[in-house]
Amino acid sequence: MNRAELADFLRRSRARLEPSDVGLAAGARRRTPGLRREEVAALAGMSVDYYTRLEQSRGPRPSRQMLGALARALRLTGDERNHLFHLAGEEPPRAESAATHVRPGLLLILDRLHDAPAQVMTDYGDVLAQNAMAAALVGEAGTERNVVRRFFTDPRARALFPPEDHAEHARAHVANLRAVTAARPNDPAPTALVSELRAASEEFAALWDSHEVAVRRASTKRFQHPTVGLLDLDCEILLASGDNQLLIVHTARPGTATHERLQLLRVLGLQNMTPTHP
Repeated sequence: MNRAELADFLRRSRARLEPSDVGLAAGARRRTPGLRREEVAALAGMSVDYYTRLEQSRGPRPSRQMLGALARALRLTGDERNHLFHLAGEEPPRAESAATHVRPGLLLILDRLHDAPAQVMTDYGDVLAQNAMAAALVGEAGTERNVVRRFFTDPRARALFPPEDHAEHARAHVANLRAVTAARPNDPAPTALVSELRAASEEFAALWDSHEVAVRRASTKRFQHPTVGLLDLDCEILLASGDNQLLIVHTARPGTATHERLQLLRVLGLQNMTPTHP
């Protein structure tokens, strides 16, 4: 691990970004160009102290997951992402059937969706990036980033949806995963996910054995948010060409109660993303 070079690369990558580049408000006048350290830390899902130590050449070796989060937070290109991994003493991720690096252009689109929850994920359910409103709606993507695994193993994930909708969500998750594994039989990630969930969830195993197949498509979803209440949202799913990544956007029809609740959710999301300063 080259701590000095890693620190320099992080500082320079942070300095070239403006708040608007990552979907944040500019706020008060800044004494130096670029994002603040606490903003990068929030985007990457790490503590400010940890990120600060990395920039000061005294941090521990970042995990591969943390390096990926930093690459997304700093809007690095594929080549820059690989350079970041090399500086940390890690081999860059190999090319996979479903890419796990989100292109800066796609992240830019995500950042521009200020009033709609939006996420980029692999076609088998790994959340790769999300905007502030998506974090406010479904929670921040932490160490467990796969929505299918969470739905079948974490009761808190199911609580995001009304109980009467659980069966339909379960069928949709499994049917989509069936389609993905059939299309890419040599991709180890979705295959491993199926094996894990067949052992961990009787419900998943039963649905898998029913052999339903259906690719994710636009739909209407209901969310039971603990603060703003029931939300009836239109779910649009866009495919990023060649990467097997999905841009998923949730919107509410103007003039409805859900639209008003979504505006309240936007306020909550912006409050959570705004760094505090002494």
